[in-house]
Amino acid sequence: MRVLLFGIMKEIAAAGTLDIAEPLPDVGQLRAWLLQQYPAMKHLRSVMVAVNRAYAPDGQPLAPGDEIAIIPPLSGG
Repeated sequence: MRVLLFGIMKEIAAAGTLDIAEPLPDVGQLRAWLLQQYPAMKHLRSVMVAVNRAYAPDGQPLAPGDEIAIIPPLSGG
């Protein structure tokens, strides 16, 4: 599973993409895996997950070939 990272998530993981070998059945499991691997994520206000270019709830299933993106809180004014 390939996961694209943006913003501060890129800095936290020190990478623009992650290749995750273990099977993660849904967005919630992916989120839990990311928090375990990158504890600094818990300090972020909110982190959105997009699957195939649409925001996805934790219960959304993940399938091989899905385009997954982790989008941290946006800043700006």
